[in-house]
Amino acid sequence: MSAIVILFGFVVFIYSVVIHEVSHGLAAQALGDDTAQRMGRLTLNPLKHIDIFGSIVLPLLLFLAGSPFVFGYAKPVPYDPRNLRDQKYGPIKVAMAGPASNIFIALVFGMMLRFFPDSLSATIIPSLFGLIVAINLVLAIFNLFPIPPLDGHWVLMTLLPARYHAFKAWLYRYSIFLFLIFLIFIYPFVFPVVPWLYHLITGLNL
Repeated sequence: MSAIVILFGFVVFIYSVVIHEVSHGLAAQALGDDTAQRMGRLTLNPLKHIDIFGSIVLPLLLFLAGSPFVFGYAKPVPYDPRNLRDQKYGPIKVAMAGPASNIFIALVFGMMLRFFPDSLSATIIPSLFGLIVAINLVLAIFNLFPIPPLDGHWVLMTLLPARYHAFKAWLYRYSIFLFLIFLIFIYPFVFPVVPWLYHLITGLNL
């Protein structure tokens, strides 16, 4: 992999994570909470969102270690769920806005690869577009799992009846351990869905 592609992939990763987080804030704003806007987080300026460990150190370590998947995270965009007009399903809508933004990006660039292959084939663009699709699919799928602090856990927390309060508290209490178990033992078995989705969207093999 050339240095240009590696650098491009890093930039794509950073901005894909930023767009993911900004989407949370925009969804919250649309539902009545302007916390993210007041704190200056509704911006594509990566300096406002980057978490040194999660956005730079962790993905770099995974890449250097030869991990089959590279992921990371930015500083979560803050919002106050008490301000949401939809008190029941608002947290789900805010949470799903992040993965939805990554899926949208993957679809846009994936469709370009699928429907305009001849006009792109003589350039490096297919490789770059393919990288955009792959990175955003990884971010979307990874964040959909119902384990704190991933976005998918809000779906679980919102839909579980109140009588499962003890279970919810248990999930949060041991979230770091559950996350590590998921990362080491579960996600590697789920990761193969990324090449399948990549082929489904682009018609190409990853």
